[in-house]
Amino acid sequence: MKRRKAREYALQFLFQSDFGDKDHRKNNLKQFLSDKDKDPEVRKFASEIIDGTLSMLDEIDSAIKKAAENWVLERMAAVDRNILRFAVYELLQRKDIPPAVTINEAIEIAKKYSTLESASFINGILDKIARKAKPKQKAK
Repeated sequence: MKRRKAREYALQFLFQSDFGDKDHRKNNLKQFLSDKDKDPEVRKFASEIIDGTLSMLDEIDSAIKKAAENWVLERMAAVDRNILRFAVYELLQRKDIPPAVTINEAIEIAKKYSTLESASFINGILDKIARKAKPKQKAK
């Protein structure tokens, strides 16, 4: 549950960043997390997800655009777009987290903060990205 909470904080921060001053993200992150949670594990994981997502935002958005056929990223619901962003970061960079866990967490967060239709939409996009990111296995 600690990681779920951290992911929810990541969603909230990324959502706010979509509509705020992008130059002050780093300063705001520390304050945002200290206001949200006193648990250092939660703050650390949330910070890792947020920093990683923001540092790779162009690459992440490109992956989402490729997987979301017939969808314009900027026209997606902001909640869905930001759930996808942190989940794609996890899929591409966090090899310590199984893809199925990342996808399931994103779906559950979508159900809580968005809609059931969004959960299905997010599942489809993340599944495509996860399959593409999975290292090709050598044929024997």
